[in-house]
Amino acid sequence: MPAATTTFRMLAVSVIASLTVTGCQTFEDAGRAMERSDLVNDLAARLDRALELTYTADYQLPGGQTAAIVQAQDPARSAYTYPGGRLTVTPDAVTRCTGTDGRMACTLVPPPTPGSKPTVALFDEANQRGLVTPPVVVGLLTAAALDPQAVIRQSDTTVAGHHAACVEVQRSDGDFSACVTTEGVLGSFLGSIDGKPMELALSDYSESVEKDAFDPPAGAGVVDNRPGGS
Repeated sequence: MPAATTTFRMLAVSVIASLTVTGCQTFEDAGRAMERSDLVNDLAARLDRALELTYTADYQLPGGQTAAIVQAQDPARSAYTYPGGRLTVTPDAVTRCTGTDGRMACTLVPPPTPGSKPTVALFDEANQRGLVTPPVVVGLLTAAALDPQAVIRQSDTTVAGHHAACVEVQRSDGDFSACVTTEGVLGSFLGSIDGKPMELALSDYSESVEKDAFDPPAGAGVVDNRPGGS
């Protein structure tokens, strides 16, 4: 099972534990707490299951820009493509690519330690360039569930032909909405990340990946900063 799976499960469990009812709470308070923990646990579990799938998800961003998340298994690999760059994580390397004068420049660094869980910081650049990643969405849901003043509304919709459960969250730190498909893929997001407005919507989903999905882009300059690399 991918290491990131443990991350999502730990987040969901921590929310439930933090919302455990104490003797000083009313039954009404307990009901609200359980509703929030159940909601976070369900969406986190969907995102968790998606880490074990093979799929390609294409996203539409504002201004006609696009992004994509690609995953494959045995071994677990993932690629995140966003305007001006791409992040690829495989058992062999973490590859970060950025666009320079119409040409990609890629840097390879050692992969995460086997069995370790990837940090949210790994996806900072993707988030900054408009691709909201699942770990960020889980973090926002967790914060909302722990906020007693947060207003959380749930609804259902269809995104790119796939059923999705959605939440609309209102809280003092910022409002956001997110949808997660039945398969566990992030269906849409609207809100702010670190003060930057973010918006994306799933435009296409496939349970297959291109053969070269995890290779550096064709024609890219590659610098290998791994031990023994060139």
